[in-house]
Amino acid sequence: MKMTRITPMLPVRSVSDSTAFYRRLGFEVVKQNDSWRWVLLAFDDCQLMLDESINPHPDVARCSVLYLYPDDIAAYHAKVRANGVEVPELETSFYGMTEFRIEDPDGNRLWIGQSAAAPEL
Repeated sequence: MKMTRITPMLPVRSVSDSTAFYRRLGFEVVKQNDSWRWVLLAFDDCQLMLDESINPHPDVARCSVLYLYPDDIAAYHAKVRANGVEVPELETSFYGMTEFRIEDPDGNRLWIGQSAAAPEL
């Protein structure tokens, strides 16, 4: 037996606002159910679900961290910035990743990076 996939599901205050944010990051809507207040997004082989119905405390700050691994961090950084997302400059971390960090509309943290030593992870 093997595990074949993991898809995070984040509780959000507004599926529409959060979907718009993740679309600016390059994700596309795969499935959506407005009566559930739920959406499945994908960016290439990566998937993410957003769901209002699992958000029992909408005013509580989020503490989730998703680490995204684009194959060209500089190009992705420029694309996200061009799509209107406010992003900090790229930095190289002490653990060898060239990265930038942002938050989604609900306070979930997104760390986006690529190995500084090699173009692929």
